[in-house]
Order: sequence, then structure tokens, then C-alpha cells
Amino acid sequence: MVVEIVEPNTCIRGCCRSDSIPLHLPPSSYSLSHPIARGAESVVYEAILDGKKVAVKKPMLSTSEDIDKFHKELQMLCKLDHLGVAKLVAAHAKPVNYMFFFIYYESGNLADKLHVEEWNPSFDEVLRISIQLAKALQYLHNLGIIHRDVKPANILLDENLLPHLADFGLAEYKKDLKQVSVENWRSSGKPTGGFHKKKMVGTLIYMAPEILKREMHSEKSDAYSFGITINELLTGVVPYTNLRAEVQAHTVLEMNYSEQKLTAAIVSEGLRPALANLDSGAPTGLQHLIQRCWDANPQNRPSFDDIILELGHVRKCRKTVEEKKKAVVEPSIPLGDENSSSLRNYQASINWFTKGENFSKSSCIAADSCVRIWHDPLTDPSAYHPVLSWGSFATCGRRETMEDTHFLMPRMRSEDIHVFGIFDGHRACTRNGDSETFKLLKRSLQVTTTIWLIPLTTSHAGAAAAEFSARALPGFLQILVSTKSPSDALLEAFVKTDVAFREELDNHRKPKGVIQKDWHPGCTAIAALIVRNKLFVANAGDCRAMLCRASCAHSLSKDHVASCLDERERIIRTGGQVTWVVDTWRVGPAALQVFFLPLDSFIFLMLYPKMFRLYGCLLSGSTWSGILPQNFLFFRPNELTVTRSIGDGDLKPSVTAEPEITETILSVEDEYLVLASDGLWDVMSEAEVVNIMKDTVKEAGMCSKRLATEAAGRGSRDNITVIVVFLRPVSTAERIY
Repeated sequence: MVVEIVEPNTCIRGCCRSDSIPLHLPPSSYSLSHPIARGAESVVYEAILDGKKVAVKKPMLSTSEDIDKFHKELQMLCKLDHLGVAKLVAAHAKPVNYMFFFIYYESGNLADKLHVEEWNPSFDEVLRISIQLAKALQYLHNLGIIHRDVKPANILLDENLLPHLADFGLAEYKKDLKQVSVENWRSSGKPTGGFHKKKMVGTLIYMAPEILKREMHSEKSDAYSFGITINELLTGVVPYTNLRAEVQAHTVLEMNYSEQKLTAAIVSEGLRPALANLDSGAPTGLQHLIQRCWDANPQNRPSFDDIILELGHVRKCRKTVEEKKKAVVEPSIPLGDENSSSLRNYQASINWFTKGENFSKSSCIAADSCVRIWHDPLTDPSAYHPVLSWGSFATCGRRETMEDTHFLMPRMRSEDIHVFGIFDGHRACTRNGDSETFKLLKRSLQVTTTIWLIPLTTSHAGAAAAEFSARALPGFLQILVSTKSPSDALLEAFVKTDVAFREELDNHRKPKGVIQKDWHPGCTAIAALIVRNKLFVANAGDCRAMLCRASCAHSLSKDHVASCLDERERIIRTGGQVTWVVDTWRVGPAALQVFFLPLDSFIFLMLYPKMFRLYGCLLSGSTWSGILPQNFLFFRPNELTVTRSIGDGDLKPSVTAEPEITETILSVEDEYLVLASDGLWDVMSEAEVVNIMKDTVKEAGMCSKRLATEAAGRGSRDNITVIVVFLRPVSTAERIY
């Protein structure tokens, strides 16, 4: 990016100067596009400068003091040059348009990444972000600058997810802070309340206790905010809540705490956010560092020199552990019953989110070179334009593991293109080799055939296809916007995701000696794509979507299950098998089945392709020492009730990944869209969803949580994921339409 510097390169006052950053620009060199962020004191626009995309911060200047602040911030920014600090490339420092031009960071800010996109960074990514952010703050402190507003919303991420600290509107030189005190402010004849308003700045949930006690900012105040931020990065939840969605979290915060109560709890009671636990991947050393950063006594907090040394030690220890792991030769996965735990460990060792994200990144890079994004020449500029707000909630429900995943991608490469999706994983299989109960069962029945089982609680490996798809499908969709219609793009994105997942699974399975019959995970999927005033819903499986129009529910999808005659006939036409098992139709060949009934005497029914035998076994008395759980259904995992899915490679092509797609023209009567996995629909009708929504605070995240918790309360035995998208402006204070 080369913009000619015209001398004298100064602001209109002459107080700001730079040898490398142009400070006044000809109008022809730039053009502002659309707003991408709004704050209390500025608006950030996407723009073009000298043919390249930039971000333009345009402050709201209404007083001479505001203009003074602009020049002060510009002076500071002109002196900054560090990889971890948002790079100023130009400024317009003359009336009437005062503006800052920054490099455009493609991945947005960390707050949106965590709480809107619901990103789950790996620990290596957390460590990389933490170290670069710490180095940026060390650099500022060495220059005598205190940022005073370190938080995820002020951390921008580039395409490699590296952080760049931004927003220096509240930053001050330490020497200037020392020159002001309550005493000399009072001696000037000004009320001390003005001093507190001027100096007690920042964002409450990231502010250090001493600032809340109206003391002065220092480098240790930044260290406190850094600790809160890194803990948020590890946990993924908004501080002082257990919620991911930012709007929902702040609404709950306001309901539980007034500003005064939260301040008192932080200062007097030592309240801190829930510390990241070992399950998040955070080692003990990093946990201790976070706790030191948010210590109540500023003198006990580490400097950023110390923070960088400690983070370096954490990284070194992690590298040593990883090298030791690599030094161990990984054996093939044995196929005997006694070693089935090795298979589950292998399944769990693969990070399918990362595998899918790699596809997403490569797709997005290719998409960046494309310029066409679904332009409809027949679109009427005066046509209805929905105003969206969105939120989600997911819970394991009564299961021990989570096999649902979802994504939210508002404003996908355009202000009026939005996409949301849910993926419900299945076929998480374990063998009976690690179950003493099943060893007893085999001996009792004199069965030599391998018995497979799927209990009500299954291994996390069933989430593989869902985790991969939640990252890969949006990436495929982004590149297809340039070549396909919305419907065709959705269909092809589903198919490409299916092919990519099965290929990736094969690549990992073959070197490990895992033969084809061992593991074929899959997932059902539903995605909603909103393009201006058109809503496209693509569904493969038994997740569902519904639209509330004029207070009435309208189905936007239908279940693809073997109990549906059309789907059974399609399966058979494509060479698949459909079998009646106990109480429903299933896709796949008949296989060994074991059923446990909640009786004093259990009946074991074994079905073979051409015959069946009935075994009875009395479980009361000394002849049986194992304790069997009741109401369990066990069966071999080559059978499905759904007829369309991503993955499930052993049942292709009859179990297709091709979705059914509906198209709806949105109007002013359309109130909201609900997407949910079958854990919701198993216990709740669409009409019941509408009734519950009528009596819920109109905030999408809270509505999603209300629906999911209601389904769990009604006895849903599955994971539950809900996405709610409001299609017109709503008030969070409104309870009933």
C-alpha cells in the first residue's frame, strides 16, 4: 500500500508529524464502504485506500475536547511500530473528516470470534495469541504508554489468527497520569467527580479493583485486564457468567448484578471469573499466571517482562511433552475385543475441528480472489429487507458427551448474506471388550460373535463428522458464492463436505491399521442461508427448521428417516437395505441385536440375517454377579434410522449427503427462524416452540437457552442445540408479542 506523502506531512495544527504515514489524503485516494463496528465515540468502516481494503475509524467529534483527543491519539499512533499493535497506514487530520486508516484484519476482533462465531481455539493458538499480546503490552509499557482498555473487543485477528492490539482512544502516557491527582484537581477549583469520570475509564468486567476504587491506572492495571482476557480466551465464556453469547451474557449480568454490586464484589469480596480448568487444555503453570495477573494487590501482579518469560516456559514445557509423544511409535489399532479402548483413544486423539477449519481456510483464501457474490438483477431495491439478530445454545442434555456442533456466520462476505448451521453426530461405537457386564453376557449366552453396543452414553468419537462439518461446510460455501446460485451452492457444499470428511477419515484410518468396518461416524445437518429477502434451508437428516410467520409455525424442512416410505424406496433403488428392527425401520443389513428390558428376568433377542434365536436368562440369584443398566438398547452400528447424512461411508451411496432445499421469500410478517437438532423436536412440536417464544425475553441467545432447557426438562435423551434468528427488530425488554 503506497500513498504519496505530501509535505508538509502534518495535521492541521502542526502537532502531529510522521515520516512514513500520510496525514492528509486527497478525496480520490479512498472510498468508504459500509460500517463494520460502532462504538460510543466512533464508527469503523470498511474502505478502500489506494486500491486496497482498509479499516477506517471515524471518531464522533462534537466538542473541542474531542478534537484534542483525536490529535493526542494520532500523535501516539504515529510513534507505534510493533507486530502486535494494529498498524496505522494513513490518517486524515484536517477538517471536516477526521479519520484513522488501519490495516484491515480479516478475522475480526477476538470478542466476536469467541462469542459470535463460537470459536474454540486450540491451546497452541491460545499460547500464540497470549505471547504476542503480552509482547505488544511490554512494548507499550517500555514506551511509557498504558493502554487502559485491554479486552477481546480491542484485539484484532489477522488471517493467521495472530492478535493486534487496537483502540488507543483511552491510552495515556504514564507521565501524564502521574501529573493528575484528586488533590491538584480539587485545587484547580473543579469538582472531583470530573476527575473520577476522566480517570476511571475502561470496561467494567475487565477493570482492576484499584481502578474501581478510583485509584490511578498503572502497568499493573493492564496486567489485570490481560489475565481476565486470557482466561476468557481459554474458557470461551464472558467473564462472571457461564455463557458464550455476549448479548445474552450481558443481559444475565445485568439481571444478577447492578454495576454497584459487581464493583463491590470484585473489590471487596475478591470476585473473579471462573478459572479455566484442566479440561480446557490450560496447564497448571498458565492457571497460576492468570491468578497472579488478577491478584487484588497490584504489587503482586507480574510485569510483562515476567509474563513473557513464564509464557515462554509454558511453551517450552508443552513442546517437550509433544516431542515425547512423537517419539513413541503408534501401534496399529488391534481388532480384538480386549483392546477396544485403543480404538476410542485413537478416535478421540484427532482434532476434527482443526481438520475442518483447514478446509475452511483454504476455501476462504480462494474465495477472496472472487468478486461476484449472488447478484440478482431482478431484486427490487425497495423490497423487504429483514433486520437480523441471532443467538444459540447447546447442551449435552442427559448424555455424558456432546456430539452436536453448530456455527453462526452472519454477514458472510456481505452485509446481507448470513448463514447458520447445526450438525448432529452419530455412530460413536465402543466394543464390549472393556465391559465386564458384556464379558459375563457372552459367557452366559455362549456367544462367540462380536457384540457391538451403543449405550445411552456414548464415546465422543461420534462427534467427528459434526465437528469437521461445522468448520468445512462454511468454507466451501464461501467459495461457491462466486460460481453457483444459493441453492446450488448449499447442495454442493453439503456434498463436498461429505467427500472431504470421508477422505480425511481414510487418510487417518489407513496408517493406524483401522480397517473399514471399525468406524464410520456421520452426522445429520441443517443449514439456513439468508440472502437479502430470501431464505434457503438445506436439510439432510432429522434436524429441523421452522419459521414463525404472523405468530404461526411454518415447517421449512422434513425429516429424512427410514420410517418415511419415499425415503425407504429411494434407499432400495440405490442398492441399500432397509430392515425393520423392534419398533422402527433402519438402514443397513440386519445384524446381531441385544436388548435389555426393565424386568426381573431379562430377555436377550439375537437376530441374524436368516434366522433368530431366543435366549432367556434369569438375573436374580447368585448365578449372576454383574449389574446391568436398565432400559438400554444395544445394537451393531451399521444401522441408521436416518437416510441422509454427512459421513457414514459404509452406507454410501444410499445414505446420501444431498440435502433437500426449500426457498422462502421473507416478508414483514416473518418474526423469527428456529433451527434445532432432533433433541428438541423429539419432545416439542413447532406450535409449542411458538408458544414458549411468546413468553420469553426477545433476545435470541436467551430464547435458544429457554427452548433447550425446556426440552431437557421434558425428558429429551439426546444432545440439544438451538439457534434462534430474529428477522425484525425486537426489544430485549419485551416479553410478549
